[in-house]
Amino acid sequence: MLTLKEKKTYEFIKNFMLKYRYAPTAAEIAHGIGIKSRGVAHRYLKKLQSANLIQLLPNRHRNIALAEGESLPSTSIPLLGYIAAGSPIEAIPQSESIEFTNILAGPCRYALRVKGDSMIEEGIFDGDVVICEHTEIAKNGQIVVALIDNEQATLKRIRYSPDHAQVTLIPANAKHQPMVYSTQRVKIQGIYIGLIRFAD
Repeated sequence: MLTLKEKKTYEFIKNFMLKYRYAPTAAEIAHGIGIKSRGVAHRYLKKLQSANLIQLLPNRHRNIALAEGESLPSTSIPLLGYIAAGSPIEAIPQSESIEFTNILAGPCRYALRVKGDSMIEEGIFDGDVVICEHTEIAKNGQIVVALIDNEQATLKRIRYSPDHAQVTLIPANAKHQPMVYSTQRVKIQGIYIGLIRFAD
């Protein structure tokens, strides 16, 4: 049974995520529900997690996700058909839509802005915003967010040695060389889902 403050906390989280499309911090929750203690806010979050209303994701600054079955209103736009980027094609109306809530704002999704040109042959360019899914496990060949020596994060395709003693991070640019590390030096922080590119 939730207390009034815990219910208020849950409603604040949902309204915050509806407005900003990302989770609030404990400090933002404390301010939003009118309390001074982040510790108390953390206690409310633990209770909401115990009630299966939210999930608290590890190793994340904004670590709150709505639990399965609890979701924000969907955000979709109509998919009207195809557009030629080569020879013109016949315009054929479509009646589909693209659901962005699940793609961009899933419980384990986050965004990063790309800096550099090491993945241009995968169509990932400097300034693009990549959408990633938080995970600590990746399969051979996946494009991952890899943290090296707990200091530097990079977006590369991953390849494990047969004995998993080494990890090779492979760029998609002939000007860059693959980087080889012992497995202990590399932590997977996410896998690449897709990207957003805004017109200049």
